[in-house]
Amino acid sequence: MSQSNLEKQEAKLKQLNQNIKAEKNKIEQNLGKQIIRSANLDYGTLTTPQIKMIAKKVAAFLNQAQNNR
Repeated sequence: MSQSNLEKQEAKLKQLNQNIKAEKNKIEQNLGKQIIRSANLDYGTLTTPQIKMIAKKVAAFLNQAQNNR
């Protein structure tokens, strides 16, 4: 394979990785918004420790639900 083809494939791979990262961020943001809305939380009053605590509780709940299958 020529150098040009390798460079093109590397560029495609880099773009694909960027697209994957952007989609992950989009999903994370949407998930966070839905949790905040569903719990009737106020964006303005959420602190970093509260966000971490909520994330741990959601993760524990999801892990427990998954283990109970």
